[in-house]
Amino acid sequence: MALTATVGVAAAAPAPAPGGKAAASSHGKVTDNLYMPLGAFEDATSGKDPKVKAMIDRKDIGGVQVVVPWKALEGKKGEYKWSRLDSALKYLQERHKKLFVQVQDRFFDVEMKDANVPQYVKDEGGLAPTIDENPDVVTSHGAMAAQWNKDVRASFQGLLKAMAEKFDGKLAGVNLPETAVEVDTKKDKTEYTSKSYIDAEIDNMAYGKKVFTKTQFIQYINFLPDDDDHKRMKEMFDLARDKKIGIGGPDTLPDRPYQMENSYKFLHEYKDALPLVAMAVQEPDINAKDPKTGKPYTRERFTDFARDYLGARQLFWTTEADWLQKPAA
Repeated sequence: MALTATVGVAAAAPAPAPGGKAAASSHGKVTDNLYMPLGAFEDATSGKDPKVKAMIDRKDIGGVQVVVPWKALEGKKGEYKWSRLDSALKYLQERHKKLFVQVQDRFFDVEMKDANVPQYVKDEGGLAPTIDENPDVVTSHGAMAAQWNKDVRASFQGLLKAMAEKFDGKLAGVNLPETAVEVDTKKDKTEYTSKSYIDAEIDNMAYGKKVFTKTQFIQYINFLPDDDDHKRMKEMFDLARDKKIGIGGPDTLPDRPYQMENSYKFLHEYKDALPLVAMAVQEPDINAKDPKTGKPYTRERFTDFARDYLGARQLFWTTEADWLQKPAA
């Protein structure tokens, strides 16, 4: 799976919220932000990548979502490192832009030894092997923190708590990454089960909202293992509605059947009951073919679908998007 100018639209009449609750958000503008790894942001703002720096500085870009691996924020157990986020926040605040942070605990196309989690997590057996058999890409292997291990999850939640103590109210949003994961059970030694995995995702989601009381906390949801009846996904969306947790996803792929049958239908149903929907348009998305045209999606198609069908108010764009290669209008 894949790792955003403000577009004004007429307000749409809010649909009834699931469960009969009043709508928590109104339809209106979509803010375009950029999305990139923390290292790429640092290369841009230091001048090493002037092209991306110019994108960050554009007047039609509202902010940046940086993807930050767990290891970048914690070295030895309980020893947290905030200088890189401090620098990113300072740079964007000086330009009146917002910083969103995705805390990354899962990694694609990497060897287990190269997964960016603290060394102690690896030493304590807290890393699980994953396999990506997405039909759109060549099968690849990766790794993720074994959040179903209570010690791993306690350490991860310790990071979220410390991060909230430092940055709550300063960051525009903090999100956890996509839920789509396929643990390689033939090689796994962490006692993974799909139930324990989803239970852990729900626990982290609730905990993140508990500690971030001013900054919007967001959970990316796309697919869940062994959830063909979508009962567990509904459970996550119900929690998001009830606890005012934002929901988003790593890919905006209008009308793609597999997505439409999974999280997209829930986003559509719950969009007026959620405090925020934030979607990404990542690298694979800009090359994907629109089922309606057989050609790559256009910027307008991405935006219209994200705004009108999914209820998105924040879009996080890959710097490879074609419209970003041209000067701001």
